[in-house]
Amino acid sequence: MNQITFFTYPSCTSCRKTKKWLKENEVNVNERHIFRETPDYDELMNLLSLTTEGLDELLATRSQSFKALDRDVEDLPLSEVVKLIIEDPKLLKRPILTDGKSLIVGYNPEGLRSLSNKKQAYKLSS
Repeated sequence: MNQITFFTYPSCTSCRKTKKWLKENEVNVNERHIFRETPDYDELMNLLSLTTEGLDELLATRSQSFKALDRDVEDLPLSEVVKLIIEDPKLLKRPILTDGKSLIVGYNPEGLRSLSNKKQAYKLSS
């Protein structure tokens, strides 16, 4: 079984709610600060492969970083968009949880229950 990776940001309300849910339900994860341990190119491509809506599922289109882009991401090659995300991880929605086979973006208790049922053996980092 793959360990669950939890990309989070402590100031994010959805991230705090997700972390609280994980602790209360004793779901242990590999917690990564999304701005200090930004997903690399391969990780982002893997996350994208797990989406049902592609970039729309991961991009924080209401963020200041997204609004400040001087280009339309829909006109860019995927590799270029991934590089932009690496340069500015504020372009990502959060939190992001993955076990390598499934993906949860945002606070989603139903998705968390589904993921935790498969992964009861992991430890939550504090």
